[in-house]
Amino acid sequence: MVRQPILRPGLPLTSCVFTGDNLKTTIHLGIHVNNELIGVCSLVKSKNTLITEKQQYQLRGMAILKVHQNKGFGKLLLNYSEVLLKKLNVKLIWCNARETAITFYNKAGYQVKGTPFIIKNIGLHFMMCKTI
Repeated sequence: MVRQPILRPGLPLTSCVFTGDNLKTTIHLGIHVNNELIGVCSLVKSKNTLITEKQQYQLRGMAILKVHQNKGFGKLLLNYSEVLLKKLNVKLIWCNARETAITFYNKAGYQVKGTPFIIKNIGLHFMMCKTI
């Protein structure tokens, strides 16, 4: 369990089931250390109306367990996601980033697009995207 304690602490497990999780086009990735799942993300074929690129995927549920944060695992998972999508001829990746994650995504080449918004019970988010 990685999504719930990082992305939805105090909320029920059902709050960690995202739209698109069960689509055939969705790709779920995990990163393991010593056979323990310590990080996850999902790549969902999803169209954002702020983006004109037809070949786009949304990065969802990106989470690294707290004890493993700031060790490069998030960057590794993000880079792998981009390489994988590029091989599938996807041209653009986007995400809804928490305010606390803006610097992480900026360092990886993502840019804020549009205006900030609130996700109920979660907080302030920014849509960010990157051409890959």
